[in-house]
Amino acid sequence: MLKVVEKQDAREASEELLLLDEIAHEGARRMLIQALRAEADDYVERHRGERDEHGRALVVRNGRAQPRKLTLGVGTVELKAPRVDDRRRDEQGGRQRFTSQLLPPYMRRSPKVAEVLPILYLRGLSTGDFRPALEGLLGEDAAGLSPTNIARLTARWEKEYTAFRQRDLAGREFVYVWVDGVHFNIRLEEDRLCTLVMIGARPDGEKELLAVEDGYRESAESWKTVLHDLKRRGMVAPVLAVGDGALGFWAAAREVWPETRAQGCWCHKLSNVLDKLPQRLQPRAKRALHEMMYAARRSDCEAARVRFEAEYQAKYPKAMDSLSANWERLVSFFDFPAEHWKHLRTTNVIESPFATVRLRERATRGAGSRTKGLLMAFKLLDMAQLRWRRLDGAGLLPLVLAGMKFVDGVQKREENTTQPNDNPRRQAA
Repeated sequence: MLKVVEKQDAREASEELLLLDEIAHEGARRMLIQALRAEADDYVERHRGERDEHGRALVVRNGRAQPRKLTLGVGTVELKAPRVDDRRRDEQGGRQRFTSQLLPPYMRRSPKVAEVLPILYLRGLSTGDFRPALEGLLGEDAAGLSPTNIARLTARWEKEYTAFRQRDLAGREFVYVWVDGVHFNIRLEEDRLCTLVMIGARPDGEKELLAVEDGYRESAESWKTVLHDLKRRGMVAPVLAVGDGALGFWAAAREVWPETRAQGCWCHKLSNVLDKLPQRLQPRAKRALHEMMYAARRSDCEAARVRFEAEYQAKYPKAMDSLSANWERLVSFFDFPAEHWKHLRTTNVIESPFATVRLRERATRGAGSRTKGLLMAFKLLDMAQLRWRRLDGAGLLPLVLAGMKFVDGVQKREENTTQPNDNPRRQAA
């Protein structure tokens, strides 16, 4: 008996929910019709005084148009828009027309629905799945869900990407930059796409996407092209660049940004070192590496490295060689504010947003072309930067930019205090 009552209650609740959807759907349709009528009536009222030679009004209501379907957030509604007969002539003799601002001609879906469709595509919904996925929400008669229409909506990204690559960077300073090369499969090509990405931190602590370019295996020439282009558009060299162990960027940075300091990514370094140790030793080695990575002082980090060397050098020299390679680059962060260390130790600033890009790649089994892959990566990162959080200790960034010295994360106090701006100004090309 209890089960029967429970099923009956569930059925009634379901019917109530359906009724709520119908009420919302019908309410939206009626409100839209009322708004369209008010718009047409207002237009007629504003021109009521205009008459022809016989004293007849030149602007009058003219019934309703043929039924049309419009896709809204609450579903697809059918309505008849009011018509206006406007017989006035302009100075050139052309017929004037009433055009609704709420419902322009040929509109088949609301702007909000049009905006969300490309976002769903970026999040992993393939073009052929839009209609079956959204029919339950927008109705079976929803317009604009065909693969061709979705592709047309995404075509405007190319214009946005072109404007992004040509924007002026003069007068804008960046304290830190994070760089990485992210690889993707291309369905119709054998070579993988290597996307060169750069994100910068401004003096106010906000992060900004600086570059998304096609590169060749993270080569030095590819990175030189990116850096020279940024300098050509007015970008000055940052104080510190954070990247992985790829040699291409560091070779390019030494030539284009010789004054910029280098910080290696600890996550990439840990992965490389652990890969050269037996699996049974990796948990213990990882704890030792974390001791270096999260040390409070440079001396503590160096002492942890000595202990690691004493334990693993004899039997696993390749692991030690991997750790020692470019060691000074790994510990540069100690010369910057401790509040910034969590941001400077790794390239997670880039890796985290690219999780969404990889999701899209799995859904489509790779982009159809290199251009489409770049556009997809750019648009996802461009959307993601709206949610990026500011750096901790943002108030210290102007000091770093001005050349103030820090030792083990603490600002260095000097007896003869000099102005931070004594350092020579960094120049753009």
